[in-house]
Amino acid sequence: MFFGDPTLDRNFKGHKEGVTCVDFSCTMKQIVTSSMDSTIMIWNLKPQMRAYRFDGHTDAVLSVQFSPSGQLVASSSRDKSVRLWVPNMKADSTVFKAHTSTVRSVAFSGDGQTLVTASDDKTIKVWTVHRQKFLYSLNQHINWVRCAKFSPDDRLIVSCSDDKAIKLWDKKSRECIHSFYEHAGYATHVDFHPSGTCIAAASTDNTVKIWDIRSHKMLQHYQVHNGAVNSLSFHPAGNFLITASNDSTLKILDLIEGKLLYTLHGHQGPANCVAFSRTGEHFASGGSDKQVLVWKSNFDECKDVVSAQRAASSCMQIPAGPPTAYPPLNMQPSVKHSQATATSTRQDVHPAAHSRVSYPNRISELSTAHHTPAPSLPQNPPHSRVSLKASDVEAAPGLNSTLEHIVGQLEILTQTVSILEQRLTLTEDKLKECLANQVAIGRLLQGREEA
Repeated sequence: MFFGDPTLDRNFKGHKEGVTCVDFSCTMKQIVTSSMDSTIMIWNLKPQMRAYRFDGHTDAVLSVQFSPSGQLVASSSRDKSVRLWVPNMKADSTVFKAHTSTVRSVAFSGDGQTLVTASDDKTIKVWTVHRQKFLYSLNQHINWVRCAKFSPDDRLIVSCSDDKAIKLWDKKSRECIHSFYEHAGYATHVDFHPSGTCIAAASTDNTVKIWDIRSHKMLQHYQVHNGAVNSLSFHPAGNFLITASNDSTLKILDLIEGKLLYTLHGHQGPANCVAFSRTGEHFASGGSDKQVLVWKSNFDECKDVVSAQRAASSCMQIPAGPPTAYPPLNMQPSVKHSQATATSTRQDVHPAAHSRVSYPNRISELSTAHHTPAPSLPQNPPHSRVSLKASDVEAAPGLNSTLEHIVGQLEILTQTVSILEQRLTLTEDKLKECLANQVAIGRLLQGREEA
């Protein structure tokens, strides 16, 4: 693989409030974004093409995604609704309503026939696209559900919640088949690796973790951000993961060697969302600064290499365990700024200021977890510097995982007890009020009798 530095390609401005989600069309001709300003916008990547603003939601739009074919766009909002849009000038949309609270996430299945949504009503709901009907709910979370995604083969659903659980669901049986309780905080975003064998989760505890869904073992653990991680996206080839954080940075992780490759600075304030294009040649990010930044990956020098990696992604695996050494990066950062000339419906597009790329130079920036690899995982690729010593395979990690699970359950139990105590207090107050009313009524009746 041939590496170049990521470069800022375009910068779009048009949203009136922070950008919450971003996605590329399959043709790479358009980008769709959602915002706290209650709108979604579709940006044309061709110069001099205008952007389209779609109004319809009555509150902040928190998630948006193109269908696999690019012919539809789905969005979800604080107004408790999901909308299905036709991305043209008419901006026709259909409203889906079944949730009883904020809908934080919406995602298409790989075949484009189904939608999955996650909501503050603690449920995950599955919908049919063509019939435009609600199908069923998944109900085991006990707090707000932040995100839900289909697996690449559409057989599984992964979800994350403020209850600190990350759950795997079987789409056919509608049963939860496993729950992970690894984060000290709660996961804000979760997604499947392109191979479908792993999941990654971004958390409020500033970390990113990757698990094997077959062995249920943690494969990698990254502590590279200084703020909550809001979003992540796998490169289509499966070699790289990009993250967006409240620390205003994007970070690109090399999953084969288990290390931080790049830190990108471009947003002035929290970076809320990030997504690779379908080919991996570009990625886009959105932030609380209302900006949408489009970057060129420069991971490969020609499209043939990208296509070959995408074809091989189904057989690639993420190596388990930490790298024992981190080779130094003796490269000098360089960022090229290209002048964007496209315009939005309200405001001209300007190149981002103060954007730069930096490189990690300290081993301490990456903290990896020592976990036993799954027996079915293949050996590391020949070019990988990742190795697993016999001393790393111990019983302690399994014990730590069990203890963390117990701690997580105890925290949930504590929260439940706290809620019960509050309800008991309210009940006691009501009883006291009733007794006081009865005494007052008794005194009133007694006064009337004496009179």
